[in-house]
Amino acid sequence: MPKQSVGARASSLSWSAHPFDDDKFHEECGVFGIWGTPDAAAHTVLGLHALQHRGQEATGIVSFDSGQFNIHRALGLVGESFDDPRVVQRLSGESAIGHNRYATTGDTILRNVQPLVAELESGGLAMAHNGNLTNCGLLRQTLVRKGAIFQSTTDTEVILHLVATSTHRGLVDRLTDALLQLEGAYSLVALTNKKLIGVRDPAGVRPLVLGRLDKAWTIASETCALDIIGAHFVRDIEPGEMVVIDEAGIRSIFPFVERPRRFCIFEFVYFARPDSVVNGEDVYQVRKRIGAELAKEAPLEADIVVPVPDSGTPAAIGYAEAIGLPFDLGIIRNHYVGRTFIEPTDQIRHLGVKLKHNANRGILKGKRVVLVDDSVVRGTTSTKIVQMVREAGATEVHLRIASPPTTHSCFYGVDTPSRDKLIAANLSNDEIADLIGVDSLQYVSMDGLYRAVGLPNGRDVDNPTHCDACFTGEYPIPLVDREDGRPSAQLSLLADTA
Repeated sequence: MPKQSVGARASSLSWSAHPFDDDKFHEECGVFGIWGTPDAAAHTVLGLHALQHRGQEATGIVSFDSGQFNIHRALGLVGESFDDPRVVQRLSGESAIGHNRYATTGDTILRNVQPLVAELESGGLAMAHNGNLTNCGLLRQTLVRKGAIFQSTTDTEVILHLVATSTHRGLVDRLTDALLQLEGAYSLVALTNKKLIGVRDPAGVRPLVLGRLDKAWTIASETCALDIIGAHFVRDIEPGEMVVIDEAGIRSIFPFVERPRRFCIFEFVYFARPDSVVNGEDVYQVRKRIGAELAKEAPLEADIVVPVPDSGTPAAIGYAEAIGLPFDLGIIRNHYVGRTFIEPTDQIRHLGVKLKHNANRGILKGKRVVLVDDSVVRGTTSTKIVQMVREAGATEVHLRIASPPTTHSCFYGVDTPSRDKLIAANLSNDEIADLIGVDSLQYVSMDGLYRAVGLPNGRDVDNPTHCDACFTGEYPIPLVDREDGRPSAQLSLLADTA
């Protein structure tokens, strides 16, 4: 079979990213819960604001007051959905949970927006979920055969059906029974008329933290959501832990068989906000250390280090400090462009990247530039940014990536392209450099990434401490649906499959 040219192979990847979207992975969602304050809904709005980076497509809040659940769910950003004070006033009660949904393709339909609410024999139950169940298809098929009627395409609704059909007595036992049937990665919050519950899967893939606000308890995906409401961080909710909060106080249950912990290492690279502390590590400092590792592994002679904003900034600072080069903002990002700012046409499609990024010509002209970014997924945005930097007068452009090559899809709660659209899974390093148009390209090594997250000996091949499947293809949780021939990725939570 004749060797395919780089151009032909790149074309065969069928890249189709929206020209105004960052060429990045998108986290599934963020969750927030609070118990024991009259301003529960208002605090939840603020918490969701802080977690906006984890999902921009839809948002929702459910509160409980006077024997009923109060619900507001909407498509769009938190600020757009809760800008009317009357909306928050209607969400009365001293307990509430909230959810932000990630940006994705497919139809945007309200019936898939979380939190979901169900009326069970024991009373109402609201639930919001971050992650992905890898046996969702099998469970859903079994439930439908037993007569279950689904109102959405979410795997969160599968959990609700399992709780509803459990033969155990008491909500906590029924929820535990449901969770024991799950495979996958999940952090969830649930609300009843008497309890706020937070649960993290046994491997602890997704983050979940516990906080305290005066006498109120809070649960959130990240510590930045605690900061915004003035709550203090108590601790991480442990992998495999169920935290139950009610009038009697707080208690922990560990219902699962213990598994090796495999926290998602990409949370440090990109997903988490840089001002959060996740898994015991300051995210901003970890990203700076990744940049320093890159400087050790991929030094070069250049004039300036420039981040691809915003996610590449901490790593670029770390790289510049370690290698002794000036750091400067050679690319300026416009933060006020939405995903649907303008409908692209063939005539303006090539201008898409300039809606979000523009070259700072006075900084770049005549310089040998090191661009630092957190990752390369399809390569589409990187190609346009490099071209923009060269057109601004840079004499050399070198690209340094603060993560190893992304070669595999994620099935644990991240919206990722299939492997045929991941550039590093289809082209060699030199071919990618040639396609993107850089003078050199280098990624941080796996060992360098692990050293940056606090493991001085790097990655333990025989006993890895994090989930790094997107780099290695080693999936720590069984992909039941994929193995059974069902869809390999989660149904879009915003796609109408009816």
